[in-house]
Amino acid sequence: MKYLISACLVGKKCNYKGESNVVKKLRELYLKGDAVLVCPEVMGGLKTPREAAEILTYQEKLTIKTISGKDVTEAFIIGAGKALKVAKENRITTAILKARSPSCGCSQIYDGTFSKKIVDGDGVTASLLKLNGIKVITEEEILQKLKKLSDDKE
Repeated sequence: MKYLISACLVGKKCNYKGESNVVKKLRELYLKGDAVLVCPEVMGGLKTPREAAEILTYQEKLTIKTISGKDVTEAFIIGAGKALKVAKENRITTAILKARSPSCGCSQIYDGTFSKKIVDGDGVTASLLKLNGIKVITEEEILQKLKKLSDDKE
């Protein structure tokens, strides 16, 4: 089984700061050939590094802006579509995405005030993948499950 994984989680320096959020276990999955990588923000045309962006609203019309107020909604939508295409081409059923990201966040995202306040919601890519029947979980959920399995063995 192959997973769709946020590229930053395996060591690609593509997060908004131009850094990675590497998770050793996910990197191992990738190196074994069990993962297909995506960075929806880069796939949507955004540069690395780039300004932090947050979803301001899902009501009426999706709006995503950077901390300086630049509207980047279109890039996020394009990137989500490209990530979905990759998932479909590779018959992906499960995606492991970066927690709280405006693209990849699953179940929780930042609230759009750039104050680090977390609210319930999905990032653009996570939402589109879910709408298309792909299970989406965060790296934090995977690490919790692995820790529980390890604890259960003791």
